Amino acid sequence: MQKPSYRSPITRDRYDAVLFDLDGVVTDTASIHAACWKQMFDEYLQERSTRTGETFRSFDPGADYRLHVDGKPRFDGVRDFLNSRGIDLPEGSQHDPPEAETVGGLGNRKNRLVTRAIEEKGVYAYQGSVQFIHALRGLGCKVAVVSSSENCEAVLKAAKVDGLFEARIDGVTVEQQHLAGKPAPDTFLMAARLLGVEPSRAVIVEDALSGIEAGLAGKFGLVIGVARRDNAEELRRHGAHLVVNDLGELVDGA
Repeated sequence: MQKPSYRSPITRDRYDAVLFDLDGVVTDTASIHAACWKQMFDEYLQERSTRTGETFRSFDPGADYRLHVDGKPRFDGVRDFLNSRGIDLPEGSQHDPPEAETVGGLGNRKNRLVTRAIEEKGVYAYQGSVQFIHALRGLGCKVAVVSSSENCEAVLKAAKVDGLFEARIDGVTVEQQHLAGKPAPDTFLMAARLLGVEPSRAVIVEDALSGIEAGLAGKFGLVIGVARRDNAEELRRHGAHLVVNDLGELVDGA
């Protein structure tokens, strides 16, 4: 197989590292997460409507996913979406059973659905992303994966790309290190520190609006948006410096 040549704005004289989001950037798991968020929220909202008489309005896997949960830690996503509907639930804890009517319970209910979907359906890595990462490594750039998901390690292994990254920051790290999730830049900044690079010398690759905002807040040198959902203009409006539909566009012959 011919080694892919490189035609990206990321050059070694300007950048030392590239930090990748996982879901929707490296793997196709964003669609799994969106479906599981919808199933969990719709079941809860329907049950709540029956119990309280409130009008049932389903979770929109397009707008609601992008605006309220995409790229964020699981419990932040639960809280932000419920707030958008004027629903205030007790926080509970991260150890609440999935049946609990708390932020923790609903988050764990969604996580149970994701774990089951990954086991049943498997995970696909975008080949354009894999080729892009190989090209970067060939240049001598360091690469890390930065995800809000506690399932990050399992997803990487299922997609057989766990060996591509020199560092991993995920939902487990967020909990252990008490980091603020995206759109705060904390997770990206920690990844840069682990790789020993300055934010201005690092690139962020994201498909989530919250991730784009995190890259800008951290003053990273370049923020690339990946428009998997035909949302290139939306990513640009949120500040992405460069937008592509697939990272293979940055590799000749991909």
